[in-house]
Amino acid sequence: MTFNWKKTAIILIDLVIAVYLLFAITVLNNPEEKASVCSEVNIHVGDEEASGFMTPEEVKRLLMKEHAYPLAEPMQFVSTRHMEEMLLKNPFIESAECYKTLNGHVRVNLKQRRPVIHVMTAQGEQYYIDDHGNILPHTRQGRNLLVATGNISRSYAQKRLATVARQIMDDPFWENQTVQLNVLADGSLELVPRIGDHIIFLGAPTGIPKKLQRLRKFYKYGLSQAGWDRYDRISVEFDNQIICKKRS
Repeated sequence: MTFNWKKTAIILIDLVIAVYLLFAITVLNNPEEKASVCSEVNIHVGDEEASGFMTPEEVKRLLMKEHAYPLAEPMQFVSTRHMEEMLLKNPFIESAECYKTLNGHVRVNLKQRRPVIHVMTAQGEQYYIDDHGNILPHTRQGRNLLVATGNISRSYAQKRLATVARQIMDDPFWENQTVQLNVLADGSLELVPRIGDHIIFLGAPTGIPKKLQRLRKFYKYGLSQAGWDRYDRISVEFDNQIICKKRS
């Protein structure tokens, strides 16, 4: 019986390749083998300044509350999937991505929801509406937002107020000038400006950008000359006209 060197060499090469692949799968693709303990947690919150509800400190607090903050934990026991699932339970977080790095860091990237209006109904209910029309629970930790008061159903808030609030916030002038929206019994809107002792009647919650554009021209060419306190009510309800009621 002759010894087949060629066949033996092929088997040995196959074994070497199999061992290497096993090593690559179990070691090279597992950062915890290179760094056994999490040495740093990097948290990034998208649009932090624009929305202001979630901050890196708040995210850290949420993780610590659920015993999921990975700092100083063995990397092999850090579950980024669990971290993501836990963070997504928070209604102010739209998406979460957590992953490990080869140098023993854990990175957390969040996209938060963007509240555009704070609703305070005549029935005493309070909540936020985001830019997609989702209802978010009320919290004292958010930044100052446009406030809506009056006879407001949740359906009206989601379908009407969310759109109006987005249109106001998309215009830097009106975002700074508008303090409050008041919803009347028939669903029409009043706007309370920051400057000027008057109420602006917008009428139905439609065509808002055109109404605000017409009002801004009146501010610039009319009200600035006549005086900001001359009128107590300004209506832009109808196209191509502005109706003012003089102060008594």
